[in-house]
Amino acid sequence: MHAMSDPAALSMLQFDSIGLYDPPKQRFIFKMPRVVPDQKGKFESDDLFKRLSRESEVRYTGYRDRPQEERMMRFATGCREGHTEIAFTATGTNLQLVFDHSPYNNRGCDFNKENGKVHIVSRFIMNGVCVRWRGWLNLEKLDGAGCLELDEERAASEDAALRDQIERYSQRLRDFEEKRMYREHGDDMRARCHPPRAPHPAPPHPHAHAHAAHPLHLKSHSQGALIS
Repeated sequence: MHAMSDPAALSMLQFDSIGLYDPPKQRFIFKMPRVVPDQKGKFESDDLFKRLSRESEVRYTGYRDRPQEERMMRFATGCREGHTEIAFTATGTNLQLVFDHSPYNNRGCDFNKENGKVHIVSRFIMNGVCVRWRGWLNLEKLDGAGCLELDEERAASEDAALRDQIERYSQRLRDFEEKRMYREHGDDMRARCHPPRAPHPAPPHPHAHAHAAHPLHLKSHSQGALIS
């Protein structure tokens, strides 16, 4: 009881209970691909993309519980910061748009193209396809129109990255298989190259050798009486 209550004894028991170190096993982590193999085919055949690729009405969906004046201010502020939230009215599909908001170019957000409107271009990956939303919204009514387009330039870049990722993963699998085969057959190969040697006979005992080399000779003594 006293030993169990001693902190030093407890620490020794905990240390002794630690088992031998087991090295971690090699793991393969394969990241989920960002895009599908045939982006153009999916964009042209998928029903959702077919509907969203046609120009249709959109609305700003941010801060719907706030007054209209506050929503107008927050919408314009968000666009200048490079983000906004919209929804396609016909399908109810919501999009979180992020775009270039640099004042030195109008590639992502342009307040000057048309009075009272903001034109937005946002690139992103949707359902494994690189797309581009292009449209406009009224700064007062907070509605407008837009559609999705296939972003062919980014799609080509993502396709190349996907092929490289698959090739690196395949190479890792090949290396792993080679190491596994070597571990399984390595012992057999070493056994064939270096067969076990026969054990050497044990040397004879030194005392036994001495007795064998120098046998003892016993002399017989005749019995007699002593005469004084």
